[in-house]
Amino acid sequence: MDFEQILAHANANKAELFSFLRDIVAIESFDGNEGAVIQRIRQEMEKIGFDRIEIDPMGNLLGYLGHGRHLIAMDAHIDTVTYGDKSNWTFDPFLGMENEELIGGLGATDQKGGMASMIYAAKIIRDLQLEDDYTLLVTGTVMEENGDGLCWQYIIEQDGVRPEFALLTEPSDGCIRQGQRGRMEIMVRTQGVSCHGSTPYLGSNAVYRMAPVIAAVERLNEQMTDDGVLGKGSITISEISSTSPSRCAVADSCTVSLDRRLNARETPESALAQLRALPEIVQAQATVELYRFEQPSYTGLVYSSEKYYPSWIIQQSEPACQSVITAFRSLFNEEPVVSPWQFSTNGVAIMGRHQIPCVGFGPGRVQYAHCPNEITYKNDLVRCCAMYASIPSLYLAHLSKDRQRVE
Repeated sequence: MDFEQILAHANANKAELFSFLRDIVAIESFDGNEGAVIQRIRQEMEKIGFDRIEIDPMGNLLGYLGHGRHLIAMDAHIDTVTYGDKSNWTFDPFLGMENEELIGGLGATDQKGGMASMIYAAKIIRDLQLEDDYTLLVTGTVMEENGDGLCWQYIIEQDGVRPEFALLTEPSDGCIRQGQRGRMEIMVRTQGVSCHGSTPYLGSNAVYRMAPVIAAVERLNEQMTDDGVLGKGSITISEISSTSPSRCAVADSCTVSLDRRLNARETPESALAQLRALPEIVQAQATVELYRFEQPSYTGLVYSSEKYYPSWIIQQSEPACQSVITAFRSLFNEEPVVSPWQFSTNGVAIMGRHQIPCVGFGPGRVQYAHCPNEITYKNDLVRCCAMYASIPSLYLAHLSKDRQRVE
């Protein structure tokens, strides 16, 4: 494989790559509203010459290039968070900005940049005739921001699509990512008895019952242990709310939402048991349970699932990981940093639930995700484009070596 030629083609296509990214950034695609951007990406796949393009009942876009035996997936979720307070932006989130070094706009880093680089990697594969005994599946997936991995849970469990290896194109800060902590969304609720606000002693205030629980959660976070692989688990309160008949009444319920991150040693059962055993939880008679994802996709489909997202880790020696490492070394003559992500990705379903090897490498830097004035670096987009064009054939080579070693 001529890696210099692949890099040259990535640079030759950069004007089209950048223009396409600007196009899809300009299309609003919050969770449940991704239909228009899916259609725009489909148009670009048709222009490049994908062999087969499908949109599944959830609304995920699946583009296939080649006809080989080995199915290799590359994924980008194309939904975004909202832009928050628009006054914090120095440029329009959708019109974006561009200069010699940067492209800005909502989703430029998280995660439409990965999609643009994948599409133009497919063009390089076709132009340089790099097809081999693989079929490349490029996916534009929906509802990741609120339902990590649900899109791939559907693709595997309902569409019946099971790749051998999946490359995740979330922003990776120039590093190769080999895993992530798991995640749970947990609801803790206390009940009280309402009464008139002028006579609070006649009732039982659910917020006061919750107060010791809040302190206990903060303390619990400090007690998390390190597994030596994915690091420490963590827990934090993300939302708090209460109910009462009126603002002139004592609160009769209080709910806190917890973001719980899990390392490789922790399970959802152990995390829930740990919470339920807290003396403050017991004293408050609080309930502890997982949230469920019930949001309809833009097609109207509801695919209900518990909001538990497993951790995953891949060994560097595996062919999937070695193919990404080899591509990096060969293209850039550098030694890559290989480490886990801190945040959650679609890998929670692909590898966490279904044990399909995952590796991460994507354009952009995490510090710009979910922030005003989101930007991505043009050089990252081009480098990723070259990486994605190189990885499928390298995966087959490493897979063959691994099989020979085992035999």
